[in-house]
Amino acid sequence: MKWHLLPICLLLNACSNLPPAIEHAPSYDLTYSEASQNIARYKNAPVRWGGVIIDVENEQTKSLVQVLYYPLDGYGRPELEEANKGRFIIETSEFLDPTVYTAGKEITAAGILKGDDERTIGKKVMRLPLILATTTYLWASYDRYYNGYGYGFDYDPYYGGYGFYPYYWGGYYRPYPYYRYW
Repeated sequence: MKWHLLPICLLLNACSNLPPAIEHAPSYDLTYSEASQNIARYKNAPVRWGGVIIDVENEQTKSLVQVLYYPLDGYGRPELEEANKGRFIIETSEFLDPTVYTAGKEITAAGILKGDDERTIGKKVMRLPLILATTTYLWASYDRYYNGYGYGFDYDPYYGGYGFYPYYWGGYYRPYPYYRYW
């Protein structure tokens, strides 16, 4: 019976492939609104922020990523269903290829709040919080509503409503989505 525990432990261990700095928030999770109101007070504070990439600029010794901020879920992924709060900039010494880090992709960064940087957005000059990143994580895109296999409790935006998958009908379990037409 004990030999069954090894594969289970290996599978559970392999489920989490996120860097620890992304998966776990700092002891004091500094919010974007707190930092943007008084950047000088929170300078050098550890942060874990994320959002959607707006622009990537590569300089000789660093890369700068401008990000539209969204709150993070428990795993550190941006919650795009929530309202965005503003913009911030990620600075990293790594080269971030603009063809990989394209506009619209989700990103999370962990590091320290270095200060702020002045940017011109349209015709307005703004001061944006600047993070000196120790870790960045580019999230793989996936459909948040349909799991692709028809298993689990899911919301189907095309037909509306929630459903249990797979469903039992005619003596068989159907491994495809259960669409309701009412």
